[in-house]
Parts: sequence; structure tokens; C-alpha cells
Amino acid sequence: MKLIAGDIGGTKTTLALYTPRNGPERPLFEGTYPSRSYNSLKAIIAEFTERYDITGVDHAVFGVAGPVVGKRARITNLPWEIDAGYLQTELKIDRVSLINDLQAVAYSIPLLKDEDLLTLNTGVEAPTGPRAVIAAGTGLGEAYLTWDGSRYLAHASEGGHTEFGPTDAIELELLRYLMERFDHVSYERICSGTGIPNIYSFLKDQGRHEEPAWLAESLVREPDATAVIVNAALDSEKTCEICQETMRIFLSVLGAEAGNLALKILASGGVYVGGGIPPRLASIIRQSPFMEAYLSKGRLSSVISAFPVNLILNPKAGLIGAAHFGLDIMDTLP
Repeated sequence: MKLIAGDIGGTKTTLALYTPRNGPERPLFEGTYPSRSYNSLKAIIAEFTERYDITGVDHAVFGVAGPVVGKRARITNLPWEIDAGYLQTELKIDRVSLINDLQAVAYSIPLLKDEDLLTLNTGVEAPTGPRAVIAAGTGLGEAYLTWDGSRYLAHASEGGHTEFGPTDAIELELLRYLMERFDHVSYERICSGTGIPNIYSFLKDQGRHEEPAWLAESLVREPDATAVIVNAALDSEKTCEICQETMRIFLSVLGAEAGNLALKILASGGVYVGGGIPPRLASIIRQSPFMEAYLSKGRLSSVISAFPVNLILNPKAGLIGAAHFGLDIMDTLP
């Protein structure tokens, strides 16, 4: 049996070919493509299979950054609509399955090793307790896992699109600022690659921090404002207060929402933080307000303080999870 698994995001799409013998952590071939350079997932799959001369594919599983309804999905931060039935026919694959991208990340959790994780809160893991997953990339995704008696099953969520709840005066001002610009201010408007420039603009427009001339030039010159802001915040040689404050607010809000998710599902099996952005902040996240915001839950702070919290460092978690679902989980579901 041959399986194509994919991690389909607003910024990049990664595809890989697997067999049961090699398992979900050892693909035979793998390729990464800039999503916005293609008009469809079909085009990327065609290029991938042609490049590696792949034929006779039996199954395909794609973790997609958006809600999956039946056999269709609309990518939240891409002008793509994906139809599993259409792909199945056009690509001559026996079966094509779509799962939410965070559901795919969640399916990787049981396979991750110690070196794939950075512990933010040790806690005490309940062996079969619910597990929460929150990931900040182009957007903000959330998912959770529950124990079915013999294994963990992952469940999709669109919790990143719930209304943002400020926790201090600055965040309250940020909400007011964003309400003038968007008809719906969700956590994703702040805790994501598309949200970081919103925080930065707030700090700049409100006169809280000055924008250095060199940074203004970089933001005009470079197409990815988020990368510029993150890199400047992490630069140990050139201090950039407005970028550092941007990331402080980002991590505080992300920590608060991680705590919200932990409370909602009572994540005694652990909370896992992933996506493309948080691992880049591994050097500062422990000194940031992330855990303070996570734990700031009033009378129930002591409850979630017992839950382990880990940062996912493995950038291929979504791909591993999609492959795990296709090789080990899909055929056993009722």
C-alpha cells in the first residue's frame, strides 16, 4: 500500500509518500511547496508525483488549514477549495481523506519523542486524560484528543476564531483598535502570522513605541512583515523595543488562550503548543508572560497548573500525524 500524506497550510504545503513498512516517521519521498504559488492542491500533487515518478498510490490523507465538512474543505488563508472526491477521480487514487490540520498535529502527539518537545510546565500527566493542542502559524488552530479505551483519537476545532478576550488594559485597548478594523476580532487576529502585524500596527499607531528607521525600511522592502518583526525581536545585537513588545503581547495572549483551551477540555493529559511561530520563540518563551497568562485563571488556576505544557519543536508534526492517521487509524474507525 502506498500513501500520500500532506500538511496543507496557508504558507506552505508539504507532501510525502509512505508505506506501512516504513511507518509515519520515515517517508520515502518528501517535498515542500509555497502554497500561494499554486492555484490548487491538485497542481502541487501533480508536481510532486511527477518529480518523484510516483505511481500506484492507494490512499491520500491531507491535513488542511480550515474546516472540513464532509469531503470538502475551504482553506482559511488561501483561495482554495478542496474536494476529496474530485482529487480521487482526477488523480486516480482509490481513497482521499481530508482532516483538519490541527487534527493532524494532534495525531502526531503519541509519536513525538522527548527531543521533539520543550517542557514549559512539568505537571503530572494523566495517562488517558484529554490532551489539548494549540498552534500558531499563518492562522491559529486548536484541536484535542480523547482516549477511546485503547488509543487517542483527535478531534477538530475552530476555537482560534472565537472572540478575543482581553486580560489587561493594554489588551483592552488592542481590542478597541482592532474592532475599528475588523467586523470580528478573534484570537487568530492576534495569535498568528497574520495577527502579529496587527499587534505591531497597534503599538506604532498608538504611539506606544517608536518605529526605528531601519525597521521601517525592512518592512517596506521585505514581503513578509511577520518574519521581519519576529527576527528583529529575537536579534541579540540590535535591540528593537516595538518588536519585543509585539512578541510579548503575542505570547501573553497565546498563553491565555492555551489556558482557556485547557480549562474547556480539562486537559489532564497535557497541553501542546505548536505551529510555525512558537518554536521560533523557544529561546524567549520561558522568560515571557506565556505561562503566567496560561495560569491566570482565578479560582481554577490550581487545576490547570497540574497539567503538563509542552512546546512542539518538530516542524513535521502535522505531516507525521496525517501519515499516522492514514496508516494506522483511518481503517479502524467505525
